[in-house]
Formats: sequence, structure tokens, C-alpha cells
Amino acid sequence: MNMAKRKGRFVICVNSGTYRVSLEPRKVYRVVPDPEAEAKSLLRVIDDSGEDYLFPARLFVPIEVPAKAQPVFALEASTAR
Repeated sequence: MNMAKRKGRFVICVNSGTYRVSLEPRKVYRVVPDPEAEAKSLLRVIDDSGEDYLFPARLFVPIEVPAKAQPVFALEASTAR
């Protein structure tokens, strides 16, 4: 899954795997660019604590944020990290 070129990248968790405490299926997560991690099939995502962690990319599917929702997601991005 090459997601390095996406802007405002978000993914939806489709499987929490062994990360049941950290990830919630059907929840949207912001991706933090990390080309080295992505080369190893990992994604760096921001969890509910506001911290970013590495998880296997296979646990997520990239999503497109609908135009009407983009202002909300942009606001969230400005307060993250």
C-alpha cells in the first residue's frame, strides 16, 4: 500500500489485530508521513491520546474525506502534533 503521495491522509481501521487496546475497527485515523516506515509496510497513525504510533498497514484502508467534511478534518490537523 503506497500512500506516501496522498495529502491530508486518513485511513479507516478494518482490523485491530493484536492492537485491540490501541485501535478501534471502523474508526478513522490521521496518517503521519513516515516514508521509512511505509517502506516496511507500516503506517504511523495518531491515536486517541494524540500520540503517533506505528502499526501494520494491513490493518487500515485509505479513505477520501468528503468535501463537506474537509473543514472539520483540516481543523483537527491544525491542532494535531
